[in-house]
Amino acid sequence: MTNKVVRGLLHPVVPALILIVFLGIASVLKYGLDRQDERQINSNLASESLAMANSLEREFLVHVEAIRRMAKRLEADPDITEELWSRDARNYLEDFGVYQALEWIDREYIIRWLEPLTGNEDVVGYNVAFSPERRAALEEAQANGTIDISGIIDLRQGGKGLVIYVPVYSGESNNGFIAGVFQMETLARHLLTSRVLDAFHIRISDDGAPAYELNTGGEYASDYSHTVDVDLPMLGWSLTVTPTTDWVSSRKSIWPWTTFISILFMGVLTSLTTLLVQLVLKRNHALLKTRRELEFEIDQRKAAQQDLARLESTDTLTGLANRRFFMEDLSHTLSIADRQMRQVALVMLDLDRFQMLNDTLGHQFGDELLIKVSERLNSLSDEKVLVAYSGGDEFMICQQHVDNLDDVIHLLGQIKQCYAEPFEVQNEAHYITATMGIAIYPQSGLDTDTLLRNADIALYRAKEQGRNTYQFYTEGMQEREVMRLELDKDLSHALANDEFVLYYQPQVNLASAEILSAEALIRWQHPRRGLLPPMEFIPLAEEGGRITEIGRWVVMAACQQLARWQGTPFGHLRIAVNLSGRELDDENLVDHIREALETHNVPPERLEVELTEEIFIQNIEHNLNQLSRLHQLGVSLAIDDFGVGYSSLGYLRDFPVDLLKIDRSFITEVTERHDDAVITRAVINLAHNLGIQVVAEGVETMEQLVFLKDHHCDLAQGYLISRPVPAAMLEKALTEGTMVTGVPVDTRI
Repeated sequence: MTNKVVRGLLHPVVPALILIVFLGIASVLKYGLDRQDERQINSNLASESLAMANSLEREFLVHVEAIRRMAKRLEADPDITEELWSRDARNYLEDFGVYQALEWIDREYIIRWLEPLTGNEDVVGYNVAFSPERRAALEEAQANGTIDISGIIDLRQGGKGLVIYVPVYSGESNNGFIAGVFQMETLARHLLTSRVLDAFHIRISDDGAPAYELNTGGEYASDYSHTVDVDLPMLGWSLTVTPTTDWVSSRKSIWPWTTFISILFMGVLTSLTTLLVQLVLKRNHALLKTRRELEFEIDQRKAAQQDLARLESTDTLTGLANRRFFMEDLSHTLSIADRQMRQVALVMLDLDRFQMLNDTLGHQFGDELLIKVSERLNSLSDEKVLVAYSGGDEFMICQQHVDNLDDVIHLLGQIKQCYAEPFEVQNEAHYITATMGIAIYPQSGLDTDTLLRNADIALYRAKEQGRNTYQFYTEGMQEREVMRLELDKDLSHALANDEFVLYYQPQVNLASAEILSAEALIRWQHPRRGLLPPMEFIPLAEEGGRITEIGRWVVMAACQQLARWQGTPFGHLRIAVNLSGRELDDENLVDHIREALETHNVPPERLEVELTEEIFIQNIEHNLNQLSRLHQLGVSLAIDDFGVGYSSLGYLRDFPVDLLKIDRSFITEVTERHDDAVITRAVINLAHNLGIQVVAEGVETMEQLVFLKDHHCDLAQGYLISRPVPAAMLEKALTEGTMVTGVPVDTRI
């Protein structure tokens, strides 16, 4: 905390200001909550009022319909006796329990029949057209057959009420009216619930004028009155609902006052706390300077201790971890690997010919070279890899969290890449190689000493076999993994010993049934293990950084074969070669292909390069430049494995693509699975719309071939046509016509 902030907190006015601020906040919040409370009460009152009006409308219309049914009965049986009519009327009175009386009034508006008679004797013979207004209303209802409602009137039986008149027939056929008489008190209490009547004062207005009131006694909150219109035929009623004070109180929230008191209480506590803080700050302010000085001294001591620890764990010449720290870390790593049941790799690395260079060019040269080597090796360090300098010309590398030996082989490839470029020492370039011995925990040892000893043994054995190589400690390892590691070693000699060969798988033109092209597929004629397919050695070549050299060999061998075919019946054939992502990254790729074509005098259009869809969209800017240069050279470009894993098709527009190869996974069941058929047709149509030819891979049945021809696929490739074969066998098959090259015209076979 700065001195300025401290001085501000120590000001005596601060507690009072804090209390005022909290009081203001509490007042504002209480006011807001009060307003929200009132809005909620008014909203509830509006809902209650609307519910009353809806209930009144619904129940009133029920009674109107009941009286209308009585009128219909009289229409259906005009000769009914008074006794039968009275019995029917009594049933209505019992069912509804709200009528003051039910009446039959004749055409002259005289009440003739009435039920119940008791209490209503004076009404019999009464003329209900007692005023010009009532006569006019009844005459209109009599003429048109519409109901008439009297509105709220003084009943002859006594009290306020209303009468509903329903004519029996209309016009000249009119047979008087059926009338329902209601007392307002009885009607209102029947239509409205007891909860409503207990909680609200209700005023009924007719065309704006007060007509009737319910619950006139009690205490009511007139500030919360709400008026709602009642939609009834021939009546202009509205309800004005005023809640009781108890109803309003029950809906008022305690939160406004609770919030006000709580915040005000917090303000008091905060003010008191501020006073206490001021007292504490006054006591502690004098100690701050001393504390800072003490912390500064502590920081200096910690920095000195860290420097000392760094010196104890780091080699002063190379800046890498020293042997002591490495062994302690390795011991800790093995204990974790034991709990997690993981593998750990220990690599012992020895610089080849270092001692000779050191003795010849001097120790200063040797020190500078060690520093340069350390810088490159240290670039491999991450959370899983620790690089250390053991002394002399020896380095140690620990790889944690090893899932399988592929992880170790990948690391060895990265280490070899560190020596691919020369080291600039004393203004001269020197190529340095290294020999490595590898031990794997737990197969090669369960503790640091055993693992280190076995890595040394592996390093010694590697030196016996020659420089610039590596050797795994093989005791306890699976024979299959040992053979794979040996295969990786043999791969480094395969090019020098000319052990690679090309096989060719032809592609048939579905329109002309001709073989116009073939894909070149590499095989390794291993001196001990026989002919090996690419899947057994290409991943090793990619991890070890040899794939570029192998790729150059494939291009050169394909051009040699094209040169041999010139002037023969096979001179029309085009050869497709596969490029890896690492080859595409080679800036000299186009120059090497141009050199191969020119060396063997092969036209560029007879060579085709294939890249997988995944490689196509990696590093788009660089790849576009490389592929554009190849296209300008005249070489055709094909996308292999199209349709698996990527949904963006923008590169088809941007890249100079000549050919799409539909992945075999779509062709295998193209005649059985509807989805595969739809996708295959879509790819063919898409490619043709873009001016791109289509090759289907993995064709193995005649039904697949027929489907592809019917849907205008350009080329097909697969075991149905031919397996990959040497050039001589391809030539023989083409000469003898022993491979499937066409589809019968009648595709129903």
